[in-house]
Amino acid sequence: MDLQQAKEKLQKFGQEHVLKYYDELTEAEKQDLLKQIDETDFAILENCKNLGKSEGRGKFEPLAAMQVSEIEKRHDEFFNAGVETIKAGKVGAVLLAGGMGTRLGSDNPKGMYDIGLTKHVYIFQRIIENLLDTVKQAGGTYIHLFIMTSEKNNDITISFLKEHNYFGYPEDKVTFFKQDMAPASDYNGKVYMEGKGRISTSPNGNAGWYASMLKAGLRDVILKEGIEWMDIFAVDNVLQRIADPCFVGATVIEGVACGAKVVRKNAPNEGVGVMCLEDGKPSIVEYYELTQEMMDAKDENGDPAYNYGVILNYLFNEKALFAIAQNTLPLHIVEKKIPYLDENGNLIKPEKPNGCKFEQLVLDMIHELDSCLPYEVVREHEFAPIKNPTGKDSVESARELCKLNGIEL
Repeated sequence: MDLQQAKEKLQKFGQEHVLKYYDELTEAEKQDLLKQIDETDFAILENCKNLGKSEGRGKFEPLAAMQVSEIEKRHDEFFNAGVETIKAGKVGAVLLAGGMGTRLGSDNPKGMYDIGLTKHVYIFQRIIENLLDTVKQAGGTYIHLFIMTSEKNNDITISFLKEHNYFGYPEDKVTFFKQDMAPASDYNGKVYMEGKGRISTSPNGNAGWYASMLKAGLRDVILKEGIEWMDIFAVDNVLQRIADPCFVGATVIEGVACGAKVVRKNAPNEGVGVMCLEDGKPSIVEYYELTQEMMDAKDENGDPAYNYGVILNYLFNEKALFAIAQNTLPLHIVEKKIPYLDENGNLIKPEKPNGCKFEQLVLDMIHELDSCLPYEVVREHEFAPIKNPTGKDSVESARELCKLNGIEL
C-alpha cells in the first residue's frame, strides 16, 4: 500500500489522524505504518456504538457432562481409540501463547515465566513435557504443535524455544503463527495511536486462533498431513493434559464436533464459564450470567445441573471448524484502559477505561457447532492456571499442585 492508498482508506473510515506524524517517521517506520493501515480492519470500529447494549443470549438449559466415573469404566475403549487416531496422524495441537507475563511482573511472554524453585522450570517447558507424555502414550508418535504468538511476543518466543531446543520436541513438528490483531479505539470509534507510527491494537480474542491459522495459510499443512482434530489450549495451565488419548477417543467415539474438558465447580458461584445448551445448541454461560434459579437447579442425581466449568482445552473437528469459519463470528466489545498519544504526542497511560477493544470468543465458536461433549477431568490433576503472582490461580497455587502431582520444581 502506498501513501495515497492509505489516505483514501483512512478517509473512508474517518481515521485520517493516523498519519498525523507521518512526516516525522523514518523510511522503515513509514513502511511499517502503511503495512499496518493496509492490514487493519477499520470497519469493526462502528461497533463502538453498541457498547453497553445487551448482546442478547438465548434460552439456557443444562448439558450433561461425561463424568470421571464413566470415563474410568470405558478407559480402555477410549484410550485405544485415541491412540489409534493419534498414530494415524489425525490430531494436531494449538497452543494459544500470545499473552505477556505483565500480571506476573514480567516483560516477557507468559510462557517464558520460570515457576521453578531449585531449578529452572518454565511454563513453556511444562506444556511441552505434558505433550511429550501423550507422545509416549501413543508409542512415540509426535503431534504437530502449532504455537500462536502475537506481534508483541513472536520473535522472543521463537528465540526462547530455539535456545532451549524446544524442550525436547522435534523442531520440524512445531509451527508458529501470529494472532490477528484488532484496532483499539476511543468511545467514538477513533483508533488510538500507541506511537507516532503505530496504531493501537489488541489480540482479536480466544476464538481468533482458527481464522489466524487460515490467514497464515496453515490449512494447507493441516490437509497435507491429514489432521482431522485440533486440540486448542491456553498457555497458562501448567498441568493440562494435551490431546491425551482418552479425551481424543471419547470425542471421536461419541461422534461430536467438539470435546471440551471441564472440571466440577468448587462452589455454585465459582468464576468459571459453564457448559450448557443455548437454544438447543452447545454453548458456555459465563458465571456472571448464571441466575440463582440456574445455580439452584439439580440434575436427575441431585447434583447441580450447571456444575462443570470449562478450562480452555477443546478438541475441535477441523472440517466442522472450516465450515463455520465461512460465517462471521459475533464481535464482543470490551471496555479497557488503552495507552494512547495525546494531542502533543505524549504517551498517556490512563487510570480508568477509556475505550474499546474487540474480541471473538470461543463460546461463539462452540455455539456454531451442532454437538459438544463436556468431558470431566480431575481438577487437582489437570487445572493449575497461572494468572496472578500470589493467591488464587497463581504461581503459588500452581507450584503446590505441581508438587501434588510429583513434578519437581
